[in-house]
Amino acid sequence: MVSAYSQYAWLIPLFPLLSFLILTAVGRQLRDAGAYISIVAVFASFVLSVLIFWERIGGQVEDFTWNKLQWIKLSNFSLTMGFEVTNLNALMLVIVTLVSLLVNIYSKGYMHDDERINVFFAYIALFTFSMLGLVISENLVELYIFWELVGVCSFLLVGFWYFKPEARAAAKKAFIVTRIGDVGLFIGILLLFWVMPNHAMDFSSIHNAFAGGKVSGDLVTWIAILIFIGAVGKSGQFPLHTWLPDAMEGPTPISALIHAATMVAAGVYLVARTFDIFTASPTALTVVAVVGGFTAIFAATIGTSQNDIKRILAYSTVSQLGYMMMALGIGTTVAYTAGIFHLFTHAFFKALLFLGAGSVIHAVHTQDIHEMGGVGSKMKLTAWTFGIGALALSGIVPLSGFWSKDAILAEAFNSGHTVLFWVGLIAAFFTAFYMSRLFFLVFLGKPRHQAHVHESPASMTFPLVVLAVLAVVAGFVFTPFNPWLGSWLTGHAEEEHAQWFVMIMSNVVGLLGIGLGYLVYLKRTVPADAISSRAPWLYQLLHRKYYIDEIYHAVFAKPFEAIGHVLHWFDEYVVDGIVRLSSYAVNGIGRVGSRLQNGQVQSYGLATLLGLLILILAIAGRRFINAG
Repeated sequence: MVSAYSQYAWLIPLFPLLSFLILTAVGRQLRDAGAYISIVAVFASFVLSVLIFWERIGGQVEDFTWNKLQWIKLSNFSLTMGFEVTNLNALMLVIVTLVSLLVNIYSKGYMHDDERINVFFAYIALFTFSMLGLVISENLVELYIFWELVGVCSFLLVGFWYFKPEARAAAKKAFIVTRIGDVGLFIGILLLFWVMPNHAMDFSSIHNAFAGGKVSGDLVTWIAILIFIGAVGKSGQFPLHTWLPDAMEGPTPISALIHAATMVAAGVYLVARTFDIFTASPTALTVVAVVGGFTAIFAATIGTSQNDIKRILAYSTVSQLGYMMMALGIGTTVAYTAGIFHLFTHAFFKALLFLGAGSVIHAVHTQDIHEMGGVGSKMKLTAWTFGIGALALSGIVPLSGFWSKDAILAEAFNSGHTVLFWVGLIAAFFTAFYMSRLFFLVFLGKPRHQAHVHESPASMTFPLVVLAVLAVVAGFVFTPFNPWLGSWLTGHAEEEHAQWFVMIMSNVVGLLGIGLGYLVYLKRTVPADAISSRAPWLYQLLHRKYYIDEIYHAVFAKPFEAIGHVLHWFDEYVVDGIVRLSSYAVNGIGRVGSRLQNGQVQSYGLATLLGLLILILAIAGRRFINAG
């Protein structure tokens, strides 16, 4: 069946782009109206995304591709631009537009007193346009253009409060670290262009070439790994994860937007979109699975020792993205679905947690969880919705996070990836522990001089309620008893089989983590410094994030800084020295010449006579030498 709405998918990113142009052109004159323009634009994109999604789940709708805009033509090669709508990106369109819409509504209250509020909404609109353009791109080159534009927008948003040195440093760090991954992606695209039949770069041709075995060999592994390096940068996988927690220096709504369903999801989406390349190389799949599994437990352990509420959630994001990558690396159809499913559920409960954290920060004006105790009694709606998000993230049945995390763990167990299964299970324990620690200290802990604390305005609490509902119900689209999402996404009838051992274990470790957090931070029967007092080195190791930033500073930043000083010295004293010497020489010759031009006729005559004598002597000397 031909889609009636997919042909208009190009309008979805266009609405936020128009909003950006309007806000950029006349934003100062609009004042509070700028927020409404941005909200209306994203709402229009959301409505069209829902129509496309609803049509695709309602019947057997064909994938829609429009690629008639010729961009480059060289001899027999032609590169077109356009858009494509599949089940995968139809789902992504709904996720991105819905989260962006709720963040825009939330931002109206959160950023109300900021004098650059319309600039803020303009940046969000441009970011949303870039992400939506990335999602519906018809070929890999077009995707790369929007990929880079997303990176530029993240630089602008993370550094929005540029008057803060920390925000400027975080913006530069995000831009530079993600560029490392982007270079890998760029090289991978070049290699892919080289090996593809007719140099075709559209996703349909890539699918046909790799799924049909037309492209094979060791080069496929390198292409897949290089593409994955790009995903590592954007999705904050080890070792390019360091930018993502520092991005918390931006406004909280931006943290929700970047860390929920947009920028960090781009890396997972890239791997899913080019999954045929990865399945053609078992080695590449292993790399993806190992990096994802390690990132999941690595970031989860760091989250247990952080005190900044947004940084705890940031490391949680890194960990959950590791789960998604681990699922994709397992390589089976069910694991692929589980990875996308976790991306889907994570978008809602993680956006909920960040916006809930922003609601608390907005009330208490601090981000240290040890200075937030007891706010739950004054902010009941925020506390309840945040609690739902925390339980969903911890994987407690029947919330959405349980079903998606269980799907990943079950497939790791069923497919024989025993190590990955136990890694994921241990990471789930740490996740539940640090989320219970956060919740008990912030909402149920001892009140700390916060008589002025009150609930956030409706513009901020409404998105919390919507996301809380989604965090509860979104998981039921793919369960062992309802495999709809898997069949719809992949076109295969394979389904997740109920693995009761895994389901019980994932709940048990989640409850154990919550129970330990309760005993330590609420009941206080277990001393909070039980580990730090006995093994201070371990606490410092986790608190300092395994010293990764310090290692990078010593191994990369310092040497490059030294090279920069040497190059600066060379530029200052050699390059500029030669330029200054040339200038001085010309000026000296000019000064000598100006002294000769003194206006006295006798001086000119003497100079002429001396010149004539020198000329005669030169001619005579030459003849004498030739005669000899």
